[in-house]
Amino acid sequence: MKTPFVTKEKLEEIAKEYPTPFYLYDERGIRENARELKKAFAWNPGFREYFAVKATPTPGILKILNQEGCGCDCSSMAELVMSEKCGVTGENIMFSSNDTPDSEFQKAYNLGALINLDDITLIDDLYRVIGKMPEIISCRYNPGGKFTLGETREGFQVMDNPGDAKYGMTRDQIFQAFRKLSEMGVKRFGLHAFLASNTLSNDYFPELAKILCRLAAELRQETGAEIAFLNLSGGVGIPYLPEQNKNNIYAIGEGVKRVWDEILKPVGLENVKLYTELGRYMLGPYGCLVTRAIHEKHIYKEYIGVDACACNLMRPAMYGAYHHISVMGKENAPCNNIYDVVGGLCENNDKFAIDRALPKIDRGDLLVIHDTGAHGFAMGYNYNGKLKSAELLLKQDGSVELLRRAETLDDYFRTLVW
Repeated sequence: MKTPFVTKEKLEEIAKEYPTPFYLYDERGIRENARELKKAFAWNPGFREYFAVKATPTPGILKILNQEGCGCDCSSMAELVMSEKCGVTGENIMFSSNDTPDSEFQKAYNLGALINLDDITLIDDLYRVIGKMPEIISCRYNPGGKFTLGETREGFQVMDNPGDAKYGMTRDQIFQAFRKLSEMGVKRFGLHAFLASNTLSNDYFPELAKILCRLAAELRQETGAEIAFLNLSGGVGIPYLPEQNKNNIYAIGEGVKRVWDEILKPVGLENVKLYTELGRYMLGPYGCLVTRAIHEKHIYKEYIGVDACACNLMRPAMYGAYHHISVMGKENAPCNNIYDVVGGLCENNDKFAIDRALPKIDRGDLLVIHDTGAHGFAMGYNYNGKLKSAELLLKQDGSVELLRRAETLDDYFRTLVW
């Protein structure tokens, strides 16, 4: 069973000032989680988390994470500018884009960001744009094939297909890139890889670390390159289903340390810095979409219509993602009703839940849609002329801060030429 981080009484109080739907984030949970992550990897003095801005591009959130020692992982001009406006600059920014426009390379360089090259052809593009090479450059590695972890404690196999992904360089290209970049004046190097998404396994990061550590050792031996950092990127998941167990970040940290000691220490690379770029793990459980039941429909199935829609949270409509739903005030009531919980879009996939067992829902009930703190608001859109919701922060002292106001019709029409 998932428990909301906010009470029904508090939500009703909030809704009087900020009408539903809205996103609500838990400051206490965000800060505590960031501190736990830092402790888990404290064995590496250079450890740094670069929060994946794309997951929750909200200045109020970025500032909290920056206060907790996190940098920003950016992949676009808007994310670079947002980070800059939040006071995050220099090597506190990791710029990891693909199919990169010249203007974004220029902005990243001007900010002093660490630039992570997705493709070997981008070397010449970067040099053409800035007229020289930074002293430190990272390259993204794609080992190809399929990546598997075998059976996990959740009883399913972690598997992804790097060979089908558009990201990163092949092994041969990585060696070519390091040699070429060295000739162009690069002094220090980073390695980056992302092989699987939302893994519920304490073994994912250690297995990825093995791949990158072995590659780093071989690159150092064959090219003489100075390896400054290894970036494990993201992929550490969260349990969306109530019966799933969460990852143990301390076990993950210890697993990566064992790999460091086994592979890097014997070749004198134990001081290589470790970076991560977590998004979902950092914010997912600490945000929820709050919506109100406004209609019910009884035809071939039982429907509950809410005032949010897929424009507010598209993951269920996009790929059938599960998000747990709490009916506030009825958390302990029997789940003896089967509903489709739907929004008002002119699309039949605009459903937050299908055939979901829930307590009886009445018009006016508040529903909390869990685990939407990452890839929730960020993926919103305006189909059917629907407006984006407000984002709010439940502060540690119990007060509420507006992080982003709800869109208005004036906002929607502002870019049109009549």
